[in-house]
Amino acid sequence: MLVKTFGYAVHGINATKVIVEVSIGQGVNFFIVGLPDSAVKESQQRIHATFRNNGYKIPGKQITVNMAPADIRKEGSAYDLTIAIGVLAASDLVNTDNIDKYAIMGELALDGEIRPIRGCLPIAIKAKEDGFKGIILPAQNAAEAAVVEGLDVYSADNIKQVVEFFNEGIGLEKITININETFLNKLGDVQFDFADVKGQENIKRALEIAAAGGHNAILIGPPGAGKTMLSKRMPSILPPLTLEEALETTKIHSVAGKTVRQSGLITQRPFRNPHHTISDVALVGGGNNPQPGEISLAHNGVLFLDELPEFKRTVLEVMRQPLEDRTVTISRARFSVEYPASFMLVASMNPCPCGYYNHPEKECVCAPGVVQKYLTKISGPLLDRIDLHVEVTPVPFSELSKQQSSETSSAIRERVMAAREVQTQRFAGLPGIYNNAQMHTKELKTFCNLSEAGNTLLKNAMEKLGLSARAYDRILKVGRTIADLDKSKDILPNHIAEAIQYRSLDRDGWAG
Repeated sequence: MLVKTFGYAVHGINATKVIVEVSIGQGVNFFIVGLPDSAVKESQQRIHATFRNNGYKIPGKQITVNMAPADIRKEGSAYDLTIAIGVLAASDLVNTDNIDKYAIMGELALDGEIRPIRGCLPIAIKAKEDGFKGIILPAQNAAEAAVVEGLDVYSADNIKQVVEFFNEGIGLEKITININETFLNKLGDVQFDFADVKGQENIKRALEIAAAGGHNAILIGPPGAGKTMLSKRMPSILPPLTLEEALETTKIHSVAGKTVRQSGLITQRPFRNPHHTISDVALVGGGNNPQPGEISLAHNGVLFLDELPEFKRTVLEVMRQPLEDRTVTISRARFSVEYPASFMLVASMNPCPCGYYNHPEKECVCAPGVVQKYLTKISGPLLDRIDLHVEVTPVPFSELSKQQSSETSSAIRERVMAAREVQTQRFAGLPGIYNNAQMHTKELKTFCNLSEAGNTLLKNAMEKLGLSARAYDRILKVGRTIADLDKSKDILPNHIAEAIQYRSLDRDGWAG
């Protein structure tokens, strides 16, 4: 007897339908064909043990399983349940009347328990597009897939429940989620708040500008000055995720297996903080079975690189293209996958190896030339993509001892959202540009015109401070954002003056 069940293969952040054809005939063998990897082939042993431990008779005949299309590689253990139900249906142990109306995915334990899988959200989205009535998934994944409207999502704990569902119409729980209610209720949740930060008003201002314009920023200061504390609060002042952004972010985390313990959509902007020993593949994605890297997991959020000069140079250099293109393409001999990577880069570093160069109280003990050598670990092309260079100084005791709270993240976020709304209207007719940081030369000429006084100020600054040519565009972009925060249509000289202050590392002689 021939029976077809349906599953999905995930490539990048998209899914492709896989038809699992099970045929039982003369013989005693078990074959799985259709370009399966080792994990798929090993499903034979898991299925046999599951059948024995749950009272199902293994057919004493030749079982042939074909996974079509045969030119797409099938990877992982997520097809265990798809194949097992197909074998039971071909053995007349499962009713086949409705089996073609559902996609079935899950990994089997030897006792019949159904374990979680990766990529359930893109699978559910594609299953709806393909016209399936519903999808059967492990219990831990069901809430994630249930955000897809118009698709019945059933939660399964073990294989017996799935068999009962097809034979008797019972056994599985249908999971439903009110997306708008769940999404909107969690939008205001923040883990860290700027109200906890004492002093550092100038740093908060710089980070507010970065958030308002989508600018990358680097914080330079001695140990204990609060660089990490400030950076962790960046997501709290960014505009809340839209529903479209939340779906795209959740898809990436689903493919990477990061949403198993969560329920439904990711509602907060991601904050990724990889250690400086990370490899270039782990940062941008890839591997034998390509997976999203840290920059894709930070999509629509913040990537924080603490102690930037301690990262390997090759790791930092691979970020240059994603910072510009906001996507990562991973190519292999037979296929290529593309992951989105639109993130804000926030980095921090000490000004020198000992950490106390330019410290107001402690003396730097680094030898001559060491500071400059330390800074050259960060290449010019990478520094070119960082708009704001912010010097962080230690917080004095008078500020630490104050009892009153600082300005809250929600108050700062309101100003950021107002500035972003201005940018949304400004770039409405320009595809691929959503904030000031993404402007190209053409847009700079259109939206960043300076008055004669502003031009003179910028010219004098570049000559007297020794600012590099690459600082010019960055100053204009940051000046445009400062003007937006001030609700000013034009970029005024004071906006340019403030933007110039955020180019510390471009100044001649900054490091001695």
